[in-house]
Amino acid sequence: MTTRGSDATRGRILVCDDEGPIVETLVELLRDEGYDVEGLTSSTELMRRLKAQPDACDLLILDVQMPELGGIQVIEQLRAAGNEIAAIVITAHAASSVAIKAIQVGAYDYIQKPFDIDAVALVVERFFKYQLLTAQVRVLTQRAASRDRMIGDSPAMLEIYKTIGRVALSDASVLVTGETGTGKELAANLLHQNSARRDGPLIKVNCAALPETLIESELFGHEKGAFTGAMALRKGRFEQAHRGTIFLDEVGEISLAVQKKLLRVLQEGEVERVGGTGVVRVDVRVVAATNRDLLADSRKGLFREDLYYRLNVVNLHMPPLRERKTDIQLLVEHFLNKHRARPGAPPTPITEEALDRMQDYDWPGNVRQLQNEIERAVALSQGRAISSQLLSLSGQGTTLLVDIAARVRDKQSLDALIGDVARQAAREALAQSDGDERAAAERLAIEPAALRGYLA
Repeated sequence: MTTRGSDATRGRILVCDDEGPIVETLVELLRDEGYDVEGLTSSTELMRRLKAQPDACDLLILDVQMPELGGIQVIEQLRAAGNEIAAIVITAHAASSVAIKAIQVGAYDYIQKPFDIDAVALVVERFFKYQLLTAQVRVLTQRAASRDRMIGDSPAMLEIYKTIGRVALSDASVLVTGETGTGKELAANLLHQNSARRDGPLIKVNCAALPETLIESELFGHEKGAFTGAMALRKGRFEQAHRGTIFLDEVGEISLAVQKKLLRVLQEGEVERVGGTGVVRVDVRVVAATNRDLLADSRKGLFREDLYYRLNVVNLHMPPLRERKTDIQLLVEHFLNKHRARPGAPPTPITEEALDRMQDYDWPGNVRQLQNEIERAVALSQGRAISSQLLSLSGQGTTLLVDIAARVRDKQSLDALIGDVARQAAREALAQSDGDERAAAERLAIEPAALRGYLA
């Protein structure tokens, strides 16, 4: 995708003062400093300009006292309309209530008349440095919040790490697939953290959580007045992700109409806001995730096949926890360290019996279910060791986890397949009966001796 705009200037500034010589002085000064500057002598003209183009600049420099609308009134009206453009005010009385009021309504800083040229340049430079640092802090916070959170050293996870390492530095679209709770969002975090775009934003969108009537506006933005309730221009998630990464979680849930517009973004590198007439160029790396079979959906007419191939340039399949059980102990230790009985307390210990039971369980909810189980057990243990009695691994909607199709492909005999199903049913019945073999046998309508045979 191509980049919108140019990096030739340090920022866009609009200067507004009813005194023409002051405007000319500030415009000349700030242009010499490398900024893209425009000057106006009418606050009414300024408001018309910002209504037509709410993101016309990065910074306003306004005189507090102007005959039409003063700087404070301009800021108040912009905020009321939802426009958060930063402003610096010019005032002849910096210590007065007027200057204090300007800061209270949201001005970034003030310049006192008569102003010193160097002081003006310093205030403006400080603002843009502040903006840059704020963006960097946001990125670092995102990175720290998710760093080292993908746990596991099983062969399946080592392959995941290798794939991420190979593709992270490219701009290729990645489709992350896998069951719910397997860590698809964590994979997106790692892809972004290790990419050339790591200093840019990582914008996450849960497509399944957005109503059909709002998803187009959320993704692509809207112009003021585009629909009822659109009180101000809103940049969509793609614009917010400019020069960074956008993560489209549950991408299979979006409608065919929105899929068509999403395909255009991937092909052309541009978005059209709802109610807009022009396009906005965006430079975004797309990572999408789904727990559905999108290729099968495309054959049923539920998902565009051309969009599927655009998203699935690289496929990253997250394995279910039942296929990497050697990682369970590492995950348990990680979550025990994360979820402590109280701040500053040591991690809650866990008994070998409880750990063995967790190793034997098939975890239909995957890593997310395991984390919830640990958090619950820590809360119930009140600082004492977690025993198997504190675990609630039964009755959680466990489904048949024997992959029959895979077993048939591997030419496993019918007797062996039935035996695996019987053993799983016996373990579940025993768990639901709190270890009582007779009660477990009654649940399955078999003799206790037969139950023990399946568990052997």
